[in-house]
Amino acid sequence: MSSIRPWRTIERRKCRQIMVGNVPVGGDAPITVQTMTNTPTEDVKATVDQIRRCEEVGADIIRVSCPTEESTRNFKKITRAARIPVVADIHFHYKRALEAADAGAACLRINPGNIGSADRVAEVVRAAKANGCAIRIGVNAGSLEKDLLEKYGEPCPEALIESALDHIKLLQDHDFHEYKVAVKASDVFLAVAAYHGLAETVDCPLHLGITEAGGLIGGTVKSSIGIGSLLWAGIGDTIRVSLSAEPEQEIKVGFEMLKALGLRTRGVRIVSCPSCSRQGFDVIRTVEALEQRLEHIKTPMSLSILGCVVNGPGEARETDVGLTGGGAGKHMVYLRGVTDHTIQDEDMLDHIVRLVEEKAAEIERGETTAFDPHAAPQAAVAAE
Repeated sequence: MSSIRPWRTIERRKCRQIMVGNVPVGGDAPITVQTMTNTPTEDVKATVDQIRRCEEVGADIIRVSCPTEESTRNFKKITRAARIPVVADIHFHYKRALEAADAGAACLRINPGNIGSADRVAEVVRAAKANGCAIRIGVNAGSLEKDLLEKYGEPCPEALIESALDHIKLLQDHDFHEYKVAVKASDVFLAVAAYHGLAETVDCPLHLGITEAGGLIGGTVKSSIGIGSLLWAGIGDTIRVSLSAEPEQEIKVGFEMLKALGLRTRGVRIVSCPSCSRQGFDVIRTVEALEQRLEHIKTPMSLSILGCVVNGPGEARETDVGLTGGGAGKHMVYLRGVTDHTIQDEDMLDHIVRLVEEKAAEIERGETTAFDPHAAPQAAVAAE
């Protein structure tokens, strides 16, 4: 069936599906969002607490670094406490991968450029097979193998792709196929070109990321350009937004990316204006407050907050709940795209929060659905 809005259609790249614990990655599974803890893995309580916070904001998968023997000794406690699959992040010390696999890792993330010899990679594969782990091959422009750097002179798309293919072959030679691949770089152009080339070459799921992207604002921009352009092209099965920020922020940014592209929905999608002197209320502070107060809502729905009547009514026609600024502290409230009632300044925030919470509860109880202004009228649907 053709879409009524073909300009919004994203055709995802076809690939096979693997399982990371109980979470499917690739195929027709939803694109998953993941992050990585930054607490010392040796500190089980701090790590589990951070995992819990990430779970609360929607993380599908979480990665935990395993740099020491003590970290893998504690790993089983972490995997048992987590409600989502835990990936063990392994660099340099291949034995940590063997220990993590035995301790309940759902996936082993290895960087072939620093894990060691082919024999060591083979041992990691055997441990993964024995424990039902997936493997992520993590190629990174910052740690390419010396022979590839000598061959190409610098990190380039061809070098990243060749590294990935070399290590895919290693896994396939051991009859291991539960793998996904990343070819990351901090250079957006390099990463995007490498992913496009790899997507045309392999049939495995791809893990997207722009590595070392930067702080919350700069890193969000870089990641949105890189990851967003790939997702728009249908490339990518799981994403990690790498920010110099708390892991929960990475999850929030990742979900906002997917929501903007219509690839996943979670929580309240807020449409708001940048504000100007026409605004009937302080739009910026209102949106900041609403984002915080509505963070607990996981039900997909939409809310428009516009400061004046220039675009306010038009945007409100597209959302579940809408608020448009008016004169003398009196503002218009819209429900399901239709003008409904007015509200005064002093009652505005509490009132909008209550309307959104009530709507979310109705959706969860199956009494209504999130508003889609482009859907066929209910009468027409019933007649069909």
